[in-house]
Amino acid sequence: MIELGKETERVILVGVSLTEQEDTRKSLDELRELASTAGAETVGTVIQSRDQVHPGTYVGKGKIDEIKDLLWELNATGIICDDELSPVQMKNLQDELDTKVMDRTLVILDIFAGRASTSEGKIQVELAQLKYRQSRLTGFGTAMSRLGGGIGTRGPGEKKLEMDRRLIKSRIAQLNRELKDVKRHREVTREQRSRNHIPVAAIVGYTNAGKSTLLNTLTGADILAEDQLFATLDPTTRERKLPSGQEILLTDTVGFINKLPHHLIDAFRSTLEEAKFADLILHVVDAANEQMDQQMYTVYETLNNLGVTDKPVITVFNKQDRPGFDGMARDFRADAVVRISAKTGEGIQELLETIEAVLRQQKIFVENLYSYREAAKIQLIRKFGELKSEEYREDGIYVQAYVPVEIYENVKVSRGDS
Repeated sequence: MIELGKETERVILVGVSLTEQEDTRKSLDELRELASTAGAETVGTVIQSRDQVHPGTYVGKGKIDEIKDLLWELNATGIICDDELSPVQMKNLQDELDTKVMDRTLVILDIFAGRASTSEGKIQVELAQLKYRQSRLTGFGTAMSRLGGGIGTRGPGEKKLEMDRRLIKSRIAQLNRELKDVKRHREVTREQRSRNHIPVAAIVGYTNAGKSTLLNTLTGADILAEDQLFATLDPTTRERKLPSGQEILLTDTVGFINKLPHHLIDAFRSTLEEAKFADLILHVVDAANEQMDQQMYTVYETLNNLGVTDKPVITVFNKQDRPGFDGMARDFRADAVVRISAKTGEGIQELLETIEAVLRQQKIFVENLYSYREAAKIQLIRKFGELKSEEYREDGIYVQAYVPVEIYENVKVSRGDS
């Protein structure tokens, strides 16, 4: 994402440990990955144990002096703090350290700006960036000018960084109007899906858990699936037939991450809410990652914040082809659990059967004898339901099937034909 010919940013990661230092170290490991994805090289880390984050400078005076020395010794060009800094903290740190100061939120926003490819994604990212910058105008421009580019300058561009509050406010209002149009379009699409009675499964999970690889494996979609954070940003919906022949729509959503910026959640709400309107949640988990439990917790917390609390969940423990895969992993909050490798295809058949079994619980069982004049109703069952058995008799077609509630009235045997 860094342009060729430009100097790679060399950054020091800074974290505050309020509980276990080990948790902070793991969080900084993830921040290192984020920084790398954004094109920066991590040259050092600093952790301070405190009862609470310093309200004025994030870390205490002693640590600031230590960071000053490290900046010089390691020839670093900036620091990235592991939490979202307040405008006061960012300005004070810039004044104290005389270097580029960034935080986790800025890095994530920067990655999103580089990944957005659709007009919807670009609107959402710019909106989130502008809201973030709106309260940080004082001193933010000078910080960006210190390096003349790099993290934090992608997306809206250099000129827009210099916009005053009035212009930013006007731009935010315009983007909100554009986003409303996008939201209306999404609602129309959802209504059409609802009328088609095709169930929707939303694929959710921590970033880099293998969601896009799973969608590619299930549907033959050609989505970028790389081993890096936020490789895909724009949601994709594809169709798949289940073993019984029933059609289902699978939607890949943006990956979740610990400390996901609230600006992003607000801006991407219409995208993230795909999960809210789905019939089923496929929760993809990287079961080869030692942070698996924490990542699962983050996903459930994010779903809860989005109001996704009443959907059946299938937890898909992915990457069983990898060393370190936890074959004993459990998820007591899920309705069902499946272990797979989206990369090799192992366990995919079991996953499809599990999807079918969970969807079946939302259907009505019918056992009817249809006259040959009503054969079209069986076609309806084939398309939207699950046809268990079909027997051609002299007096009609005997059928056992599971059908969605929405089409039950349409497939009832007509009076006088049974």
